[in-house]
Amino acid sequence: MTATPLTTAELTDVYTDLHRHPELAFTEHRTAGIVADRLGAWGYEVHEGLGVTGVAGVLANGAGPRVLLRADMDGLPVIERTGLPYASTQTATTPDGHATGTMHACGHDVHVTCLLGAAAELAAHRDRWSGTLVVVFQPAEEVGGGARAMVANGLFERTGGAPDVVLGQHVMPLPVGVVNLTPGTAMAATDSFRVTLHGKGGHGSSPESTVDPVVMAAATVMRLQGVVSREVGAVESAVVTVGALRAGTQANIISDSAELLVNVRSFTAPVRERVLAAIHRIVDAEASASGAPAVPEYEEVSTFHLMVNDPDAAARTRTALARTLDEQSSLIEAAGGRPVVISLPPLPGSEDVGDLATAADVPLVYWNLGGFPASLFADFDLSAATGMGNLPDGVAPNHSPFFAPVPEPTLDLGVALLVAAAREWLA
Repeated sequence: MTATPLTTAELTDVYTDLHRHPELAFTEHRTAGIVADRLGAWGYEVHEGLGVTGVAGVLANGAGPRVLLRADMDGLPVIERTGLPYASTQTATTPDGHATGTMHACGHDVHVTCLLGAAAELAAHRDRWSGTLVVVFQPAEEVGGGARAMVANGLFERTGGAPDVVLGQHVMPLPVGVVNLTPGTAMAATDSFRVTLHGKGGHGSSPESTVDPVVMAAATVMRLQGVVSREVGAVESAVVTVGALRAGTQANIISDSAELLVNVRSFTAPVRERVLAAIHRIVDAEASASGAPAVPEYEEVSTFHLMVNDPDAAARTRTALARTLDEQSSLIEAAGGRPVVISLPPLPGSEDVGDLATAADVPLVYWNLGGFPASLFADFDLSAATGMGNLPDGVAPNHSPFFAPVPEPTLDLGVALLVAAAREWLA
């Protein structure tokens, strides 16, 4: 089948189908199959099973640079509450055995759709560029392991070599028509880990014969709230979140253990080390103060490195993105927005796309794509945006059960931006 650009209706159909069928990290088999089938039909050399479920497509088109475009595929263990007609009703079991609903609560369905659209556009118009295009559909971004898994599984060796640049985008709670591209450090480093607190179980009527891990956990959670406020300086930045506390089965049984899932965000190595040391100190001390029969156990869940955009490559790409927004101004203005490229301070969210660029030792350029109605931002100062928080009413952040980018014109703009960035780097 000869490649032809995807129409707006076709992009929307792909997007809504993917949105209905989210898959958790390293289980993106259906999504990967859709991607591989389309790339193969458009003439790409297709490589499947990279890092378990990753897919890469290679399109050689004469002499010139090698450019990598990347999209992530995995959904989240979130029960969708958007009320959309194409809302997900899928369920799954997490790796630690918890039944959950699943949702594309971070926009990876947008990312896959836009990259498929860009892959079709670039394959259909090979006369407009020269070089080698590598499109990467990555699993497991949400757990910080997908990029590293693809590299370890021979991504660059199997696709013909390392690229000259890694490019990508992420839909965010910004107005349609707005693109955020931050040179230098752009997103935080993240450490997520599981803490198991050991107690001594017993009957709820006789707490004096037990060591209650629920009380121990509660005291630990409250004490951890002081790490950032009392151990991180005013001009520094960090976030400590206890995202889950699990213990016990019913009211009259004191369990023998409790589990905390802890997440840390930081922007510099010294702050990261200080915060992690403080968490260990507090957890160990609370266990000791409670008379725990064993020391706490720590298990790494995921680690994201700082995401850093190469300043020179970002400046070059920014020009292409701005030009494309201007070309799409009528589409943006019809949706009530205005075309603009901004540079927000580093975002507290995290991304593992940088692992691809680091492994190849090449520049990374990664930008944020606005995907929400501009009318919701009418009285909002974009310079105050933090990416996930401090948002106007009606705009849900990434990872919210209400996260719902508008398909159009978001998808058409996302395709146009990826195509423009790729052509900027291809000969």
